[in-house]
Amino acid sequence: QVQLVESGGGLVQPGGSLRLSCAVSGSFFRVNSEDWYRQAPGQQRELVATLSTGGFTNYADSVKGRFTISRDNAKNTVYLQMNSLKPEDTAVYFCHKNLFGVDYWGQGTQVTVSS
Repeated sequence: QVQLVESGGGLVQPGGSLRLSCAVSGSFFRVNSEDWYRQAPGQQRELVATLSTGGFTNYADSVKGRFTISRDNAKNTVYLQMNSLKPEDTAVYFCHKNLFGVDYWGQGTQVTVSS
């Protein structure tokens, strides 16, 4: 079984930065990719960033150049560095991993960008 635990959310002013962390338990950390999704109130959950096992990354157009996804294999942790934050980045952010056809999600962490 895989468990994902996010942390690092909070309230930040526009233009500020936050780093989200996703601790991945279990022995399958290096199997398949990890993703970050977000869901704003009244909106569908959307894919923000993907990191493959080979280190390839992919980002939603709305966050390109501002967000960076990375991995620390020694800590079994995936990060999302978010810079130049905008009010429209406000959402609950979820860590996700698909393993052998099963979707695993974290509990989510709230990010609020407001002055």
